Amino acid sequence: MGIDARRTAVAIAGGLVALTALTALYVRILAVGNAVVVSTTFLLVVLLVAASSTLTAAVATSLAATLCFNFFFLPPVRTFTIAEPQNWVALGAFLVVSVVGSNLSARVRAQAREASARREELARLYDLSRDVLLAGDTREGRLAIVHAIARRFDLPFASIALPISESAWDIVSAGPRVVDVPGATLTEVLAEARRRVEFDAEARTYAGHRTMDVQDTPVALVPLRVGTRPIGLLAASAGVVDAGTLDAIGGLAAMAIERLQMLDERRDAALLKQSEALKSTLLASLGHDLRTPLTTIRIGAENLRSGGLPDDEREEQAGLVLAEAGRLERLFANVLDMARLEAGAVTADLQRTHPDEVVEAARSQVANVLDGHRVTQDLQVYGPVLLDPRLTATALARLLENAAQYAPPDSTIGIATRRDQRGVRFEVRDHGPGIPPGDLAHVFERFYRGAGSSGRPTGTGMGLWIARGLLSAQGAQVWVDQPADGGSLFTILVPPHADDAHPTTEPMA
Repeated sequence: MGIDARRTAVAIAGGLVALTALTALYVRILAVGNAVVVSTTFLLVVLLVAASSTLTAAVATSLAATLCFNFFFLPPVRTFTIAEPQNWVALGAFLVVSVVGSNLSARVRAQAREASARREELARLYDLSRDVLLAGDTREGRLAIVHAIARRFDLPFASIALPISESAWDIVSAGPRVVDVPGATLTEVLAEARRRVEFDAEARTYAGHRTMDVQDTPVALVPLRVGTRPIGLLAASAGVVDAGTLDAIGGLAAMAIERLQMLDERRDAALLKQSEALKSTLLASLGHDLRTPLTTIRIGAENLRSGGLPDDEREEQAGLVLAEAGRLERLFANVLDMARLEAGAVTADLQRTHPDEVVEAARSQVANVLDGHRVTQDLQVYGPVLLDPRLTATALARLLENAAQYAPPDSTIGIATRRDQRGVRFEVRDHGPGIPPGDLAHVFERFYRGAGSSGRPTGTGMGLWIARGLLSAQGAQVWVDQPADGGSLFTILVPPHADDAHPTTEPMA
């Protein structure tokens, strides 16, 4: 027996008990024979039953009250015979009033239940609309949508099916049950939905709904429509929510899926635009930075070819050619490093290495650039450190190159190594013009050169970005500070690893 049936039986039993108690009170104790008083109280019992239970219970109670009223209070009493016509009128009026009152009470209660159900349905649809707005990526977003549908409406099974081709479907499912709807059935239902766009106002649904048994489970198939165009199907457990609600859920899911696709298209368009901008910037930077060294090499080669140059001038021209060739080599190395970073092909190879070896390797990479500066070293880490020597040296070389480009000629560039609780630091200190406050947040961005680079013929704006990318591959960091006495201080922090021995910072005797 269901809950409603038990509730009806209890209400009928309660009404009969109340009628029996009133009849015994009026007949045996109070000796009340006034038909108006009896009918009024009996009618009150009927209305109370109608207000608290179903129409069936109210009608059954009203019939029992009519029989009791006739048998005990209408002459001749204790018979179901009615002698006087006016008693027929009274009995008929009592029966009609009790049934009509019961019907009205039941209708009001049903309307209240329906209004409550609609209010709950709207609240669930509102919650679902908030859930679908949080969905991000396309595949994971559809999975989040179908999970939200199953959770908000207590559906044992729900899935979203989108057509890939005429016979293939992309399906994401949620809920405790797993029901596989055949692809041929999905194709047939979607084709029917595309042929018909009628709206059933009574059922509050568009055409194309279908209910069927799949694996002994009733399943409702609902078209996902954007406007009048079906883009897929929602499959859900049938009978849990009505068809109109399922159609509204399908509409929300369709709009959410369309939104995810638009976000993907916008993201792709933004990436394409960014890629085109980066290509244009890279070509412009390379064209600018290739022109000067190539011109210098060509002129130097022509001077050397002409002959008749004194030895000192020949050495000078050869030095210029070698210097510009080294500059081109560093430029192409930057391009290759950038390509590797873009492709995610940079991996760390951690080795125990002395920091002074890393410093020496970095200086050798940019020796020609540092020739016009005084380089000082303050190396305070003497034991080996677990790091990637190649990545760290290359990143440190990019910092030294940047310092040499922006610091005045014959100025001092300092290199230091230190150790603290956070790890090992490599510091590059220059005494140049410093970095304007507005550029500090952007110095490690790709192709960013800042206000201080105006009028300088060198630099593509890739060096610091490459340094940060190479260091990130081994979990290291890089940042820049502005010392109070001018210039810039770039710091590389290599964090300690689990198997790092943490040697002392004092030299061994």
